[in-house]
Amino acid sequence: MPSLTDKLKALGVKVGTSHLVPPAPGVGEETQPGRAGCSIESVVEGTYRATPLGEVFVAEQIFGEDYQHGNASPLSSSPLSLIAQWAGDARLAQMPLNKLAFLDTETSGLAGGTGTYAFLVGAARFAEDRLTLQQFFMRDPAEESAMLEGLAQFLAPCEALVTFNGKAFDAPLLVTRYSMHRMPVPFKDYAHLDLLPLARRLWRDRLPSRALKYLEEHVLEFTRTSEEVPGYEIPWLYFDYLRSGDAGPLAGVFYHNAMDVVAMAALLNHVSGMTASPYDGRIQHGLDFIALGKLFEDLGHSDEAARLYERGLESGLEPSDFGLAVKRLSILQKRRGDMQQALRLWEQAAGEGHVYAHIELAKYHEHKTRSLKASMKWTKSARRLVEKSDLPAYMRNHWLKEIDHRLLRLERKAGL
Repeated sequence: MPSLTDKLKALGVKVGTSHLVPPAPGVGEETQPGRAGCSIESVVEGTYRATPLGEVFVAEQIFGEDYQHGNASPLSSSPLSLIAQWAGDARLAQMPLNKLAFLDTETSGLAGGTGTYAFLVGAARFAEDRLTLQQFFMRDPAEESAMLEGLAQFLAPCEALVTFNGKAFDAPLLVTRYSMHRMPVPFKDYAHLDLLPLARRLWRDRLPSRALKYLEEHVLEFTRTSEEVPGYEIPWLYFDYLRSGDAGPLAGVFYHNAMDVVAMAALLNHVSGMTASPYDGRIQHGLDFIALGKLFEDLGHSDEAARLYERGLESGLEPSDFGLAVKRLSILQKRRGDMQQALRLWEQAAGEGHVYAHIELAKYHEHKTRSLKASMKWTKSARRLVEKSDLPAYMRNHWLKEIDHRLLRLERKAGL
């Protein structure tokens, strides 16, 4: 397969920057006589870092304790125990924050394979109550080994990667690039937390898209500035840079990459907070409680799942979602096996005004204790609760239909 260099040469592109006149010292963003365009250091604040394999351009930003990415800080303070259980990697549960590395690549294409380069890699890690972001840029395909070495040095203190779709794209791409240069993969034995599958679990029922930027806007409530460039334009902006030497349009690429990395850190903090303290106010939507309840249930935390379902039912749902949530909660209660524990929780929930709990108690007495009197008592109490409540019409109709059907059957059984 032809390399990126071969493809560029076939298009008549002069690969590299050796044919360009370097900028005069002290000159800002103005184009120099004889230059095709602005150099990268005149567009993005950064330095050239020496590695055993050559120099690499690195841009650095620091995000301190006071930085807020929308409604969340990128500096996480909640444990990752439930997320570690979901990810199937116990190492994440006890891992210090300063061992996490957030990583995102900008590439010459989306197909992957040996012909795709990562020309910009953004990586961030925690240190001293701040998030340090470094972006490693390849000015020329000949600098790839230096860029990879610089990235490896930055990742060396870490033990886990956090990415967004990184298991399917970013990590395999970088493994390919390191392998082609016969360099050791710096994150070979790291734990890897990919936030995309987790985001799908939590927001697929509420949001039409789980793209990182969409989550950033609708979950974190952060809107990017006009510097943002669409992801699909990024490969072509890099090709244009290699052709012309003008780095001016790449400012938006660096901004896009930086925001992706910081958004991942903020999203992880938000999700870890959701799982550790789901009732502290950060969850505002009923469907989010239901989705989190499903996650807890699937991981074997039945009691907490039941409470989350109950909170979701209280928080307002669309009619179809409401019915499914009620069914899910009822099935969960039946699966618990420990009927004494289930009864205790149903009675507690009934005392707190949960209609579903009255109905579950009615079912229990009808089918388990065979007490039609007790079953009718709980069915009638459910009806009274619905009649005096200010539930939306669709909720009232849902419950009344089920209650009246059950009451009619009980009366027939009792010969009334």
